[in-house]
Amino acid sequence: MADKLINKKEPDYGITTGTAATAAAIAAFKVLNKKVDKVRIETPIGNLDIDIENSQKLTDVHGRASVIKQSYHDPDVTRNLEIFADIKITDKTGIIITGGEGVGVVTKPGLQIPVGQPAINPIPQKMIRSNLESLLPPNKGVEVIISVPRGEEVAVKTLNPRLGIMCGISILGTTGLARSMNLESYQKSFKCQLDVAVAEKYKELVFVPGNIGDKIARNILDVDDDQIIQMGNLVGYMLHEASEANVEQLILLGHAGKIIKIAAGIFNTEHRIADGRREIISTHAALQNASSILINQIYNSNTTEEMIDLLDEVNLVETVFNSIAEAVKERCQDKYHGELDVVIVKMDGTVLNSNHSVSFKN
Repeated sequence: MADKLINKKEPDYGITTGTAATAAAIAAFKVLNKKVDKVRIETPIGNLDIDIENSQKLTDVHGRASVIKQSYHDPDVTRNLEIFADIKITDKTGIIITGGEGVGVVTKPGLQIPVGQPAINPIPQKMIRSNLESLLPPNKGVEVIISVPRGEEVAVKTLNPRLGIMCGISILGTTGLARSMNLESYQKSFKCQLDVAVAEKYKELVFVPGNIGDKIARNILDVDDDQIIQMGNLVGYMLHEASEANVEQLILLGHAGKIIKIAAGIFNTEHRIADGRREIISTHAALQNASSILINQIYNSNTTEEMIDLLDEVNLVETVFNSIAEAVKERCQDKYHGELDVVIVKMDGTVLNSNHSVSFKN
């Protein structure tokens, strides 16, 4: 069933980089005896049949094979990458797994892999070992080198540089299959930043929704890059994880269009899930005694920036966004128990609220 799912056009399921690497390693071993077009591998969720792109016997003890990480209905930047494995039979027992071209190297603490090691996570390593062990001749071992020729090029589009994983992608996966917008893997990709910051002993962190907030935080705050954590749309999840990790202080900073949603208890800020921006700003404008005409104009506006401009015309920006920031802090108290500051900004980095204790660059 799984094989059928991953071979139809743009399915909801694909294979992980860990599955591709495992299948390539098995094919590289088997090609020493015969040409290989498909292999069956064991994964945490059962057996999968994986097509082999290329397999080649280089010497009697050296094989090479590759697998295409098939496309599926997801914005995963590793789709369609070709992942290679070289295996060499040795006289020394055991299985040694290393990373070659395009596989990142860990340079910061806090991840599942120690500093200095290739970014091949524990589950993929376990999959490679368990699938190879039954194939090894008695008293023989094998060296496995995983490589991704386009890995360094693609890695710049991932969170790897922020996590200190340099010069390539990570070989990942916990089940063997990659699911379209899989929530668990999506959460883990953001939490890794928090793990690194905690391992580096930072007591104060800055949570931003994404690239816009990240850029603004770098421009206006005097903090290290590793203190700035992108949380995507997963505000509630990331606040909870920060609390669990005993992070003492947080600055929640971002564009009004994202941050204000939290004032209404919206902790997944993805637009297709929930919006409420005009309702939130209209409500807090009313609480600050805005005229009915202004409230109606705000409610019928198309963008957050347009709503801000309307407030600016009557000098209500600061008071309204102070009110919203207080509501955001109140909503966050159930999920995060440390000291929290909220900084709401415009697209150009202008800070809209003043009820915070954050110091800015001169």
